[in-house]
Amino acid sequence: MKIQGKSAIITGGGRGLGKAVALILASEGVNIGITGRNEENLKMTVDEIQKLGVNAHYAVFSMDNEIQVKAGLDSLAQQLGGVDILINNAGIGDFGSIEEMPTETWEQVIKTNLFGVYYAAKTVYPYMKEKGQGDIINVASTAGLKGGPNMSAYAASKAAVISLSQSMMAEWRKQNIRVITLTPSTIASDMSIQGGLTDGNPEKVLQPEDFAEWVRDILKMNRRAMIANGSIFSTNP
Repeated sequence: MKIQGKSAIITGGGRGLGKAVALILASEGVNIGITGRNEENLKMTVDEIQKLGVNAHYAVFSMDNEIQVKAGLDSLAQQLGGVDILINNAGIGDFGSIEEMPTETWEQVIKTNLFGVYYAAKTVYPYMKEKGQGDIINVASTAGLKGGPNMSAYAASKAAVISLSQSMMAEWRKQNIRVITLTPSTIASDMSIQGGLTDGNPEKVLQPEDFAEWVRDILKMNRRAMIANGSIFSTNP
């Protein structure tokens, strides 16, 4: 299917995976709204997107604040003329042992990664319901399928996103809203490299562009079909 002319909001779209998704969708003629906390990154990304000949806007807010999320996404929806696609990509990754990680840090990971997805999806749902269809892609992680040492907060948040996303799918599919749960393995994003999870070797490790191509192809599937859950891995990291 062609996705040209649709409108997409990508949370955490100023860099990394979100930026890669924004650019590849813009190259397909999709109008883009991106969100994030760093206005400079958002401005630069919007400039790149606009060079591809589509409308692009940004909103600055933190995903852990429901009032800010709703106001920011409503503003983008108005500027874009509605919302056809939501990519729930924004997230943080603080790592450390259970006994050493401060409780406040642990709670912040949950608040951002889980509640942010909930706030964003709940905000865009009325726009999609009004249009009679839509696509929501919730970006979880393979860490949500199997936790590991020093990632209790991150793994718990992503496991919760998987469960939340499945409930969204069960509730909203009758409105022709496809809710898709993605669980990528380690990708050479800023967060993964800075967190020491990968060296980002482009010859061996998944790159943001690989993830973006996957998202694009899923969105272009005929609307009678949907990918309920999907994982992507590096072949031989």
